[in-house]
Amino acid sequence: MKRLLALAALAAASFVASAQPAATQAWEAGKNYFVIDPPQPTSTPGKIEVTEVFSYGCPACNFAHTYIDSLRKHLPANAQMDFVPASFNAAEDWVVFQRAYLTAKALGIAEKAHDAMFDAVWKTKELGIYDANNRIKSPLPTIEDVAKFYARFGVTPEQFVATANSFTINTRMKQADAFVKATGVDQTPTIVVNGKYRLTTVSAGGSWDKAEQLVLYLIDREASGK
Repeated sequence: MKRLLALAALAAASFVASAQPAATQAWEAGKNYFVIDPPQPTSTPGKIEVTEVFSYGCPACNFAHTYIDSLRKHLPANAQMDFVPASFNAAEDWVVFQRAYLTAKALGIAEKAHDAMFDAVWKTKELGIYDANNRIKSPLPTIEDVAKFYARFGVTPEQFVATANSFTINTRMKQADAFVKATGVDQTPTIVVNGKYRLTTVSAGGSWDKAEQLVLYLIDREASGK
């Protein structure tokens, strides 16, 4: 509960800060963003990847997803948005949500279901992880529960569950965990630019407006070969 309230307060502070006029910013490595050593490989040749490490079970990610949608729309033609689901908070069902996202991606429905998944966890509570008293539910939503949600996007629950439990998805979950570890991500949401730079709204100055400016700066830095 304390963690949830703290994250909500941080999110509110970010919202207020993002409403302020943008100012010219001198970005500093080690302060505003962090260099990832060694750099991690990307999966989109010819594009600069902007990756959000997130979880549907993360309240700060729920607050941020509309800003991430905005960032995605503002990316230049040489950049592409990507998502890596984290699993390091198993107590709040992040492992199930990680499996769910990677399954939806494999089935080609992750993008169109993305915002709706946040709503299912935090608005309608169809897949909620907290009860009316803000305590962790027991039991938490299962992959079978998630499969029923995704059925409205064109796949049967049986198909979703079978894919979710496949060797391919188990492998991709391990790859996601390896990426999170290799990039030094220890909180969500975190943005990784082209496998080389890591940042959060806090490191960028406390708002999504500044975080977007920093992401665009790092994209330009990559494009210019600096």
